Amino acid sequence: MTAPDDPADAAAGLGRRVWRRPLAELLRERRGVAATLLWSLAATLPALLSGHLVARALDRGFLRDDLAAGLGWLAVLGAAMVAAAVSARRVPPALGRVVEPLRDRLVRRVVTGTLRRAVGAAPGRPDLSVITRMSEHTETVRDTTAGLLLGLQQVGLTVTAAAVGLALLAPVVALLVVPPVAVTLLLLVLLLPSLAARERASLLAEERVADTVGGIVSDVRDVVACGAEPEAAGEAGDAFRVQAAAERAAARAGALRTALGTAGGQLALVAVLAAGPWLLHSGRLSTGELLGALTYITANLQPALRAAVQTTGGSAVRLGVALHRLESCAGPEPEPAPSPAPRAKVPSDFELRVDGLTFSYGAGAEPVLRDVTFTVPYGSHLAVVGPSGIGKSTLADLLTGVAEPQQGTVSIGGLPLASLDPHWLRRTVAIIPQEAYVFAGSLRENLTYLDPAASAADIEDAVTTLGLGPLRDRLGGNDAAVGSRSGLTPGERQMIALARVWLSPARIVLLDEATCHLDPVAEARMEEAFRARPGTLVVIAHRLSSARRADRILVMDGERTLLGGHDELLRRSGLYADLVGAWQTGRQEEGRPDRRYAAS
Repeated sequence: MTAPDDPADAAAGLGRRVWRRPLAELLRERRGVAATLLWSLAATLPALLSGHLVARALDRGFLRDDLAAGLGWLAVLGAAMVAAAVSARRVPPALGRVVEPLRDRLVRRVVTGTLRRAVGAAPGRPDLSVITRMSEHTETVRDTTAGLLLGLQQVGLTVTAAAVGLALLAPVVALLVVPPVAVTLLLLVLLLPSLAARERASLLAEERVADTVGGIVSDVRDVVACGAEPEAAGEAGDAFRVQAAAERAAARAGALRTALGTAGGQLALVAVLAAGPWLLHSGRLSTGELLGALTYITANLQPALRAAVQTTGGSAVRLGVALHRLESCAGPEPEPAPSPAPRAKVPSDFELRVDGLTFSYGAGAEPVLRDVTFTVPYGSHLAVVGPSGIGKSTLADLLTGVAEPQQGTVSIGGLPLASLDPHWLRRTVAIIPQEAYVFAGSLRENLTYLDPAASAADIEDAVTTLGLGPLRDRLGGNDAAVGSRSGLTPGERQMIALARVWLSPARIVLLDEATCHLDPVAEARMEEAFRARPGTLVVIAHRLSSARRADRILVMDGERTLLGGHDELLRRSGLYADLVGAWQTGRQEEGRPDRRYAAS
């Protein structure tokens, strides 16, 4: 899913509008910004003093045969480096207090804006895969913002400190060095829009390739049946050629950026080396001052220019492109949630009732659900079974208010979902989908996301009850980082998502095949834990064993639904009897019978 793109939109997206909001968000974290700046200033102490200390070590020590004095000045330089190293270690934690809130706010905007757009894009079931893609862009913003701030610290503060130190040590050398360095930095900044445009064109071309090839693969039977292989190959080839051209243009721009950064530092060095003999013979510089000036250039200015190449041409470009994609897909900043309208109500109990529910995707489509009616008393355990594609996940969406029926109502405590206080509904009803989402952060933050006030004892209770102990030990404790790089299996992601909801205040929980990646023993443990927890449990069953654990079972069989106990449904429902028969047969076979003979 790709947002529309045109030149005007691109210009605006890569201009002030794209940067305004994240800059404003960063400024909201004033304490974190101040701490980062202070520690960064301390970390640039060697850049300010290195040339002076090297010059004194030579002129007042080694060149006068005073070994102790020379080593003393170098010891001062070593102490400055140690202090800078200690300060540099404090920069990332301070930076995290700035960047992580930015990431969290962007995630909320992306998910909220994308869901609103997708749900409003009927007919058809909304394609929410864009959330995954935009979440990747959000992580890019988080990572590149941190890298960019660190790079700006090295470039801006280091260049400034080195230039000041050089000007105080040898003003005549500063006149040779500062102009080429300043021109290089200016040219890198001027190249930034061109680099960003090429990087963005490369990204869009890559997305076009993915969309084109994905569409061809999904319709491959129709393509073959119609004999349209040449047309499909031509369309894919065009997309690949556009991507290749965009990649080459981005590579050329990157090569120019690298060459510019290298040339700027080398020109400054060559200028000083060429003028060195004259400066020494004329008495304008001592030997120590010349070596100190070269120290400023080779140890500070040249590394800073290389960092500038990476920062302005790498991190800044990726950040600008990612921000543009987020802006185009997330839409405008969501307005603050209004106070509940007078009609927003809170029910007196939690009985879940479905009356005459009918739903279809599109005006002319056959209803997925037709005239469905049943009641789930508070505190009960309901399992929903039926063939794949029969509408079980659609029913889950309707029960949680994610989708709205064409006919009929879903109510809690006798009040339709549409009339309830949205805040109360979000805290009361929770759904765990098949593909569980794990947030970048610590295990503790993931578990307490829906209940930040959860105590350490609450977390320990959840870990013990749901069997997360081995997973926590493997990760390294409650404060261990989890996310895309922690090597979590799909089953472990489901366990974290299940524990997150188990800790939440939700009183109506729907598991939409939320245990499909767990083995039968772990699945049974999870369901028993939720059953023992206060509230109502609705399970879209992945295995028939889940149905056997439920108080009642809802069988979805195309034109009708049947509700009852296991023995009753064996008599009344041929579909349920067939599912149970296949399941019992599978249990007698070797392998993984519950996965082979599933309830969905």
